[in-house]
Amino acid sequence: MVFRSKETTMQSSVSVMVYSLSGLDRLNEENVAAAMAVVEETGLSRILVTDGAGKVLYDTRETGSVVGNYVLYAEIVQALMGNDAFSCSYRNGAFRSRASSPVLYQNQIIGSVYAYEYDVEQAALLEGLQSNLLRISAVVGVGVLALSLLLSMALTEKISRLMTAIRQVREGAYGHRAEIRGGDEIAQIGDAFNSLADRLQTTEDARRRFVSDASHELKTPLAAIRLLTDSILQTDNMDQETTREFVADIGMEAERLSRITEDLLQLTKLDSGIIQEPVVVDVLSVLEQAMRMMSLVAQERGSELTFSAQEGCLVMATRDEVHQVISNLTDNALKYSAGGPVQVSLRKVHGQVVLSVADRGPGIPEADLPRIFERFYRVDKARSRAAGGTGLGLSIVSDTVKRRGGTVEAANRPGGGSVFTVRWPAAEGGEAS
Repeated sequence: MVFRSKETTMQSSVSVMVYSLSGLDRLNEENVAAAMAVVEETGLSRILVTDGAGKVLYDTRETGSVVGNYVLYAEIVQALMGNDAFSCSYRNGAFRSRASSPVLYQNQIIGSVYAYEYDVEQAALLEGLQSNLLRISAVVGVGVLALSLLLSMALTEKISRLMTAIRQVREGAYGHRAEIRGGDEIAQIGDAFNSLADRLQTTEDARRRFVSDASHELKTPLAAIRLLTDSILQTDNMDQETTREFVADIGMEAERLSRITEDLLQLTKLDSGIIQEPVVVDVLSVLEQAMRMMSLVAQERGSELTFSAQEGCLVMATRDEVHQVISNLTDNALKYSAGGPVQVSLRKVHGQVVLSVADRGPGIPEADLPRIFERFYRVDKARSRAAGGTGLGLSIVSDTVKRRGGTVEAANRPGGGSVFTVRWPAAEGGEAS
């Protein structure tokens, strides 16, 4: 910027001097001095005027004047060749600027004007500006370094906390949480990690509870079988009738053990995601088949089983799944209806296929309703085992229905008893199986 400013200023000053000399047909010391006398003070350090051969006719330097000598500066040579010339350099704390232009008369070069400026004022300003910039840059650099150090320490601390939490959870401490404050990306990762740890904690608690409950459920029939077997082996001369009773009890416990095992295998398949591809299923045909089978069970238990259904109730599932849901809910209702009636209904409502199984049993305590579909959960454990339940049927129903996009809920009936309601998304079109 300084160089461009110098070029503009000096070429303008030289042009003024060239203009004052342009009316002369030839240049000599007298007429050049007279012409230059009328030129306003330009503040330049030195001005030279030469003739066409490079002989100095005018020099503003009082001591060491070169008037009468030939001076062939590069700028003067360029001017005598008909070109404007300018050069500028900065060294030793000063700007040194040189400019020259030819003097023409009737398109003939009759001389040249050369100007030289030695400027320390702008050099001092530039040095002051550079010094200020250096100081400002140093201060900004130190500030940036300190800020970077603080941010780095804060970031390192957050990452360290997150890594500590990851190591703790990896070692099995699922209750450990990453305490990371703020709204930056690291804090968001910490929140996501804590959510993941919560899910792991929930899963681990469920796994431990499931293993404990499964072990307990399997241990009960095994203990009964062992006790009955030991009784037979240790009793001498046991009569045939008693032996038959003990063997029948062993068979019942073995059958119960088989049911528990089958239910556990079914839940394992559901948890692992191993399910068959869904097809369009006509729930009515499955319901009719299930009711024929369950009516025999109802007769044995002295209960009245009735059902009502609408046609066109199609869902995306498999026949086995739908049959298992209907059978489990109906069997559960018959177990706890105490000989009372059980009503099963199937209808299509607002794009959903709704199956309801209602009984007139003792109902479900309100405190137990939220947990009725948990695995191995029983409202009355002694009564449930006596009825032959495994505590897994409702859980299997819930998992099976939810994996097909449906819902299942339990509620108490106003007049007594309970009702289980299953809702599947209705399937449209397709050939029903």
